[in-house]
Amino acid sequence: MGGERGPELEHPAIAVSDARGNIIDLVQGEPFDAASIISTLAGGIRGNHYHNETFQVIYVLTGSLRLVTQMPGHAAITPIAKAGDLIRTPPVERHAVQAIEDCTMVVLTRGPRAGNNYESDTLRLVDPLIKR
Repeated sequence: MGGERGPELEHPAIAVSDARGNIIDLVQGEPFDAASIISTLAGGIRGNHYHNETFQVIYVLTGSLRLVTQMPGHAAITPIAKAGDLIRTPPVERHAVQAIEDCTMVVLTRGPRAGNNYESDTLRLVDPLIKR
């Protein structure tokens, strides 16, 4: 694997738990420009692109997905993410997801790819990581 970087797949711990339930802090001390909820039906593919400046944090609320990430010059890495997993995609990291089962994700975005600028920092891959 020499020098290859895998996706930052985390499973955030419960920060506070009491008789009312739990609190899980997905991120702390990080500014974001947008928070989105994305749902994808089983088999659906999203991504197959990268961003020059945008950093994203993806938290899987429900379901599971196949994640494919690739830093320039390195082999693609393909973990499975499930409900409760958190993924960070930094600038220039190519990324794509395919829902294994219906899934819902919260996506926190820092950078120009927010709101009306949804496509301004999205560069589509000529050779997709996940083919349709």
